Amino acid sequence: MLTILALAASTVIGSGTVYLDRNANGKRDAGEPGLPGVVVSDQVNVVRTGADGQFTLANSAGTALVFVSVPSGYRLTGSFWRNTADGAAEFGLAPAPVPAQFSFVHASDTHISAASVNRTARFRALVDSIRPSFVLLTGDLVRDALRVGEAEATGYYELFQTQATQFTVPLWTVPGNHENFGIERTKSGVSATHPLYGRAMYHHYRGPDYYSFNFGGIHFVGLNSVDIDDQSYYGHVDSTQVEWLKRDLAMIAPTMPVVTFNHIPFFTAVESINGFMDGPPAPSTITIGGKTNFRHTVSNAKDILAIIGLPRLPMALGGHMHVREQLRYDGVPTRFNQTAAVVGPSGEGALRFPSGITVYRVRAGKIDDGTFVRIADVP
Repeated sequence: MLTILALAASTVIGSGTVYLDRNANGKRDAGEPGLPGVVVSDQVNVVRTGADGQFTLANSAGTALVFVSVPSGYRLTGSFWRNTADGAAEFGLAPAPVPAQFSFVHASDTHISAASVNRTARFRALVDSIRPSFVLLTGDLVRDALRVGEAEATGYYELFQTQATQFTVPLWTVPGNHENFGIERTKSGVSATHPLYGRAMYHHYRGPDYYSFNFGGIHFVGLNSVDIDDQSYYGHVDSTQVEWLKRDLAMIAPTMPVVTFNHIPFFTAVESINGFMDGPPAPSTITIGGKTNFRHTVSNAKDILAIIGLPRLPMALGGHMHVREQLRYDGVPTRFNQTAAVVGPSGEGALRFPSGITVYRVRAGKIDDGTFVRIADVP
């Protein structure tokens, strides 16, 4: 039986404490002080903890999901999010000095199912051998929740959860289009009133669908770039997220580098390779409010980039396209990079693209162009 999260209500009050977990045992022991100045959010409001490490998100228009934006120089000793419907939230942080250089992995599109779980296991084995500081996994975690019933969708999610717990480094995820439960109602048979409908299933299993954390002097922002219009998904960052992003960025120094990671990319050239599609299951364009937009890129990308400010955005990472892609434009400091699909290669003939992950190395705050590491092209 699933416990359903309380997701959106004007009366939700989030409160709790961020504390120094000196022995890193995941619980607050006597003598472990609160940590001041740590950023906490309910996906709408963004506050700092007080001198005693406590915070309150009163009369929130957000969700019952509260997360801590982990500061540089610390690591989590438990989950980064809590459901405050279960009571006050406590977040333990332990000191974790950042080395002068470190690496992280960008992976995407595991599309996990019983038939493909071995590929996720190989991905995890690569991570174990590379030993990055963390992994960014940009959506389409499960085979499909869009077009299937609850039993099948939760089976995929639970399989992913089992695999996720086996990673030995932090695994930061954001949702893809396939994480939105039941929205293609004519195929799934799911009612829009189902308590896990749409984003709610992701919230139940993975927590906040957008958030931030800090590592090595870089501010990492995970966005949900998959919006929903009735029975269709499309690339867009919704207005609630936009306002949260402004508040989140106000908490960091204006010179601090920002890296975004999300599923549907801001920009891509892969759509021209795939060719225009005007039929199901995912046409190239969609009309929202009388305006036609490209469906597989973020329709308000320019607005998001203006909020962040390109001089401090060295890299924007995406998935969805199943192709390792690097876009650079003269006069623009931001690199727009996608990575390939873990689930397998894509394309055919001369334009067959390998499965793999991308490893980025950071030295003195500068991120390199990444190294692509293939996942063997076998079942």
